Amino acid sequence: MKKTTNYAMVLGALLVTAIILVAADHIDAPGSMGTTADIADYFAFEPTTGSDNTTFIVDLQSDVLPDLAFGTFDEDVLTEINIDVDGDLVEDLVIQAIPRDGTMYFFGPVAPSQTGLSSSVLTNSPLGNVEISGSTAIVETTANNVKLFAGPRQDPFFFDFFQFNAVISPELDSAPGGFLPPDEATDTFDGANTLSIAIELPNSLLGAPTATNALGLNVYNTWVTTNRKQ
Repeated sequence: MKKTTNYAMVLGALLVTAIILVAADHIDAPGSMGTTADIADYFAFEPTTGSDNTTFIVDLQSDVLPDLAFGTFDEDVLTEINIDVDGDLVEDLVIQAIPRDGTMYFFGPVAPSQTGLSSSVLTNSPLGNVEISGSTAIVETTANNVKLFAGPRQDPFFFDFFQFNAVISPELDSAPGGFLPPDEATDTFDGANTLSIAIELPNSLLGAPTATNALGLNVYNTWVTTNRKQ
């Protein structure tokens, strides 16, 4: 999916206005595939059963290895977590993250100035910031009990890529046994990283969830987008 978006951003002494962006919602989107705007994974969950908090994790880029060009957050990419609290599948709140000079800055959760394809960086609603981690994880906890993290983490995707290719090969005898059991499969992504943005915050900042999942639990409708400056 390809979108064109405008946003205005003020961060510290930086002023940028009327920036054209291309947004994408997954790694296979033509507008972002193979770029620093790729969304590899998105998770939203209770950190513990019955918790009054919600954790959001966005993994950007995949196969982040030391010898590849991608290995740092792109300062031209805005990550936006969209949250629908009234069930109409339109974002009521957004949480934004954007890197600058080794620090990830967070804004929200607050109602966006406009919904849909256009977005504005919500510099009047700072949530906090955290130094982007290296080999040692750095977690910042704000005064209102929001926990923030940004940095490389082990790719959570377990996938035996070569066995998968053998199974789907037109040669019927390529993998007569099909997929391998877990103790025999090879995690092709072992040793690869993604660049993660993690936020844990009290549900009181989001309001009561109105959606219901397959287990009958009350949840938020939520999705993530990335926006690239053009």
